[in-house]
Amino acid sequence: MSIARIAAGLGIDPQTLSTYGTDKAKVPLSALASPPRQGKLILVSAITPTPAGEGKTTISIGLAQGLKASGHSVALALRQPSMGPVFGRKGGATGGGRSTVQPAQSINLHFTGDFHAITSAHNLLSAVLDNAIQQGTAAFSPDRILWKRVLDVNDRSLRRIVTDNAGPNQRSTGFDITAASEIMASLCLAESLDDLRAMLDRIVVGFAPDGSPVFAKSLRVTGALLALLRDALLPKLLS
Repeated sequence: MSIARIAAGLGIDPQTLSTYGTDKAKVPLSALASPPRQGKLILVSAITPTPAGEGKTTISIGLAQGLKASGHSVALALRQPSMGPVFGRKGGATGGGRSTVQPAQSINLHFTGDFHAITSAHNLLSAVLDNAIQQGTAAFSPDRILWKRVLDVNDRSLRRIVTDNAGPNQRSTGFDITAASEIMASLCLAESLDDLRAMLDRIVVGFAPDGSPVFAKSLRVTGALLALLRDALLPKLLS
């Protein structure tokens, strides 16, 4: 089924979509502003996977397919998989068998580039933070800097690192996986760019010597972060 037809079935004007090829698209936030029809919400929060690997994603997709086959209007929301586990034991996260989200390969890898945008925004904040320390424009307790760096693959050697080795600002830090970034959480919860800006401003990156929190807003980098995250905020539509 084409993306345009799927959008029309959900009450979204296909002309407003930003398409990525023929099998995926971004939905404008304006499409979410119209009053929703009355419906039911089913939350699949946890499940014990079978030995073959069917877990939350496969069950959710199968449930949506079953409801659709029963004549109901259904929209399924899934979290985007991290690329790291795709190459590990866990594998991809697009379902299996006939209960699969397509295009599975694209979803499990680069998709629409949102993980790259989040990684770039997170690490830009890290770079600005380190520069503020170097230039002396922000006061931090070296052992109370909370903001690390991120990447979207599993690299055990980068979990604990030392930056500015033998320099005046040497400190211990590390890399987390991109999905663990607070920017990722903010992006999931934000309903608009203004909402996202407010959340980014309130990120606590560390603590000053007097124990007071240092917010991302004080580093004056929120505008640059929003520029990187603008398209990543838009929901994706798939088949």
